[in-house]
Amino acid sequence: MQGPVETEVKIPVTDLDAIGDRIRAAGFHPHVQRSFEANTLYDTQNQALRASGHILRLRQVADRNVLTFKGQEKNASHKMREEIETGIDSFQAMHEILNRLGYGPVFRYEKFRTEYKRLEDHRGVVTLDQTPIGNFLELEGPPDWIDATARLLGFSPSNYLLDSYGKLYLADCERRGVEPANMVFPS
Repeated sequence: MQGPVETEVKIPVTDLDAIGDRIRAAGFHPHVQRSFEANTLYDTQNQALRASGHILRLRQVADRNVLTFKGQEKNASHKMREEIETGIDSFQAMHEILNRLGYGPVFRYEKFRTEYKRLEDHRGVVTLDQTPIGNFLELEGPPDWIDATARLLGFSPSNYLLDSYGKLYLADCERRGVEPANMVFPS
């Protein structure tokens, strides 16, 4: 890996009020209030990025647009991969640039995300994601911080999911016997 490394796990949760109470009781405070995110993954016509384990994502959240490159996942007990992000002034302009370079939209997914941090500990972040396929706690930071925070919130490594939202969506579609499309909320 050459750039900054993202290390994270997802944990499925059902009771949003209860997990929110546990997060606050553990000393975390909302850092970013609940926000809607629209994410679009881009790839070539022959899915070259997917085949190589890379992701190119354009995200819209509130008044911000973010372009993200994610490298191949490292096989570990926590999801680890290179991640390079930058802010973009115009979603539409970046969309056009990507299209002209041969990258088109291949998958869209949406979520509502609330981000929590501890004032005295900036090593990691706890996010609570509400998605069309369920709710997930995401812990991002160094592996020891993730494990300690998971324990503090009542979870263990046996609760960890290392799959992307795209893979979780495909598994959900297979489980329900529906044809995959995009992971978006009903209009």
